[in-house]
Amino acid sequence: MSTPRADDQRIRDHVTRLGELHPPIDPASADYSMRDVAAVRDRFADVLAYMARVEMEVERNVLELAVLLPGSSDVDRTFANDVWSPQEERHGVLLDTLVGHLGLPPVQADLDTVSPKVRLLGALAHLPALHEVIRLLYYLTGAATERSATIAYQSMSASLAEMGEHALRETVVDAIKAQEPGHFAFYRLSATHLVQSGALSPWQLHLARFLRSRTFGPVGANGAEQRTDSGAVLVQLGLEDRIEHHVRDIARVESQLLWAQREGMAVPPYALRAFREAAERYRERATRQPALAA
Repeated sequence: MSTPRADDQRIRDHVTRLGELHPPIDPASADYSMRDVAAVRDRFADVLAYMARVEMEVERNVLELAVLLPGSSDVDRTFANDVWSPQEERHGVLLDTLVGHLGLPPVQADLDTVSPKVRLLGALAHLPALHEVIRLLYYLTGAATERSATIAYQSMSASLAEMGEHALRETVVDAIKAQEPGHFAFYRLSATHLVQSGALSPWQLHLARFLRSRTFGPVGANGAEQRTDSGAVLVQLGLEDRIEHHVRDIARVESQLLWAQREGMAVPPYALRAFREAAERYRERATRQPALAA
């Protein structure tokens, strides 16, 4: 896929359209009626526990963004505060409500802890040269996160259709899924504009490559336990069988912008490794749990 041209006005117009065309989903529009509650619970329990937590933690993500990018632009703040955050918060409400309807344990979300690592990066971001590197990493992380979410919701939607759970599919999963591509487009356009504009010197791009290769991970996976949780999406949704294809899609923006000089590097090895390890961790935990229960 070719890299799009981007400029400030195009990004600003995109954010305005997102706000106008995709208001936060009304929780009253969701229909949680199910043909077979037990089947849905057995099929998606671990996936929903993970995805609901990640969607609900957008509140903390907004706090982290304010720390990470003290010099963020007006359009970045408008997107984060007026478009992305309200939409994602409703996604969390919908999934958390579904968790309750399935009789699963309440989701434990961390809404206000800003990690020492984020605070350190935020301190460094006061240096203009490093601020722009961190801004690029923010956009790349956002792009990978939104593609991951879209792939997961697409797979969940297809599974619910096969199960005949059309109300849940159409009013919850598909409603959420419809809003994720616009978020991805914002991050992609923003990252592309930052690189194409020449705002980053060669050493800044080199630093971005180094940091990205050392810090990449599945969305919302802070620590070993959460990385294991993230593996449920790959395993339970059947994405593991085509993992290289999916990771290529998830990491395509950074492949184009950071690694274009390395021909044939369609899938950054650090990204593929992170997802494979998450799936392996989840499978290992799943095999241990029955033994512990016995």
